[in-house]
Amino acid sequence: MVVRLLRSSKWELILFFIVAAAVSLILYNGLPSWLPDSIRPSDKHLISIALILLLNIGAGYWAAQRVLRHIDTLHVALKQAANGNLGVRLPEDGRSSFTSAYREFNVMVAAMEERLQIIQQVGEEQVMRGAASVEAAVMEERKRLGRDLHDTVSQQLFAIHMSASSLPKLLELNPDRAGEVMNQLIQMSSLAQKQMRGLIAKLRPLELEGRSLQQALDKWFPDYCRQNGLQGVLEWQLTEQLSEAKEHQFFLIIQEGMANIVKHAEARKATLTISETERQFILILQDDGAGFRPDQVERGSYGLSTMRERAQRLGGDAEIISKPGGGTRIRVTIPKLIRKEESAHESERDI
Repeated sequence: MVVRLLRSSKWELILFFIVAAAVSLILYNGLPSWLPDSIRPSDKHLISIALILLLNIGAGYWAAQRVLRHIDTLHVALKQAANGNLGVRLPEDGRSSFTSAYREFNVMVAAMEERLQIIQQVGEEQVMRGAASVEAAVMEERKRLGRDLHDTVSQQLFAIHMSASSLPKLLELNPDRAGEVMNQLIQMSSLAQKQMRGLIAKLRPLELEGRSLQQALDKWFPDYCRQNGLQGVLEWQLTEQLSEAKEHQFFLIIQEGMANIVKHAEARKATLTISETERQFILILQDDGAGFRPDQVERGSYGLSTMRERAQRLGGDAEIISKPGGGTRIRVTIPKLIRKEESAHESERDI
């Protein structure tokens, strides 16, 4: 595309300057005879040269601006495509040497958009299949936890109940023995509490089950921040509905990011923003913690590899920006692909 563009532009400019040179010769030879006889011949030649210089400077500026305008159009389109706007299209009017380059650009981004759409569709199907298998595993885990509750905490609570029931009678008959039972109750209740915490820590509830991502975050995010001593700020700036797979991946990424903030950041505040542009869904999770130098962190730590893998399943990406003392910022982007008929309509509107 670049070679063809350079060749066509080269011959167009050569032809243009040939015409400009021919006009200059005509003016140089004919202009003195058109000027009044009162002007000296030497002055006539100087006036002719000055006018020809001005004409060529203006023509050169016009030609350069014309080429640069096309190059700028192509450059802007390339930047938009690099930033995820694969719906951008350039006009193919057929009257410019850049038309072939524009056409090849349009074919290239259309192919990229189609391939990315296929990747995202396959990724969403894989996510939902994985979610189904995870749900089955969670159900099995819940059954196991039910058995564990019966075998541990339930028995401890029963023992506490029996000991507490005997306390009033023991206080009347044997106060010393009642004191021993009280100590046993304290120990048993402490053990039951530890066992319950251990079982709760193993739970992996399906926070999105029967709810949208916004509904789940409205409940889960402030609760999680409060339990971990964080000031949480949630900003929901979406107007378009997310697909189930995108909601699933976003929620898992948020859980991973929040767990890392609690574990590593030593932060007091966490801000979660979910927004969109014309072509992307954007998730930003920021804390005011200690931060770190990315070059001193082992590859794959801080959960970046997991978050990036989840985003890449849907054709997106994830990055972490941090510096010591400046907190950490996680930014996840997932492309917002549109249907072909909508893309064609937008292309006509842009032209």
